Amino acid sequence: MTISIRSVEKKFGRYPALNKVGLEIADGELLALLGPSGSGKTTLLRVIAGLEFPDAGQVLFHDQDVTFASAAARRVGFVFQQYALFKHMTVAKNIAFGLDVRKGKDKPSKVEITRRVDELLRLVELEGLGGRHPSQLSGGQRQRVALSRALAVQPSVLLLDEPFGALDATVRKSLRKELRRVHDATGVTTIFVTHDQEEALDLADRVAILNQGVIEQVGTPEQVHDHPVSPFVCGFVGESNRFEGVVSGGRFTSGSVFLPATGLADGPAVAFARPHDFSLDGSGFEVRVNRVHIQGALAHVDAETADGRRIDVVTSRDQAEHFTGTVRLAARKAHVFPA
Repeated sequence: MTISIRSVEKKFGRYPALNKVGLEIADGELLALLGPSGSGKTTLLRVIAGLEFPDAGQVLFHDQDVTFASAAARRVGFVFQQYALFKHMTVAKNIAFGLDVRKGKDKPSKVEITRRVDELLRLVELEGLGGRHPSQLSGGQRQRVALSRALAVQPSVLLLDEPFGALDATVRKSLRKELRRVHDATGVTTIFVTHDQEEALDLADRVAILNQGVIEQVGTPEQVHDHPVSPFVCGFVGESNRFEGVVSGGRFTSGSVFLPATGLADGPAVAFARPHDFSLDGSGFEVRVNRVHIQGALAHVDAETADGRRIDVVTSRDQAEHFTGTVRLAARKAHVFPA
């Protein structure tokens, strides 16, 4: 199912939650809506679902205008952060619910419903647990049940609102892989909301980054991380050292810090340098190393310039021994924007 969002606007009172938002989602794509709280990502998801209607603009499913169609008419599957499972029903009954409540010729036979439930239990690796109740499952297992219930009705689109937000970090990482596997197996166009950039970059085919009701950038995880189009995107996606200064003659300067700024016009600017883009260089700027801490194969270096500016550096573990006392750093590249 392809989805087209065309100049969608939505206000709550005087607050503009969405401001002329446009977005094209490909058939079978897994898209993340990423942004801070209040950026409009959940409102956009609810507009796509038919749980909110826009004040202006259009929503199209496969070129069919569904702007004011109900959620049921759109055949969307929705997974909430809090699962919303029926506590008095077994896992199998929860999964089958959307099929059981259908009427007349639209309702599958009991045999078909059982087959579909068994198929989904296998898909999410919960075989043998159909007879249990939600209270007998872990948080990760309950989230899989919620996902299965949404998939049971064979939705044209699957929508997930902060699906892993209530889970601990280890379970979240496991379920990210699970969702990716399930998506690849079903091919359902899937959109999920998250404020967790690691989650979005790890899971999605493309990421749409929202800020104050506007989409700042849409691209692959690599594109939005390595080629940000605005200071907001650069500061929000991935770790960065931020500097305010000026560009002159193809070089950005902020106090004692200088960074490459090839091709930019002279003038005030803001620059971002990723921690992993710094390296030791005798021709670079001087910093004092305050602390080096090892995390697995990487070394995280806390450094400081003579004027008190903090610099975060990430290097390989075998380079850690060279970061001691006073050293000189240079950035392989930097993202510099006119101020």
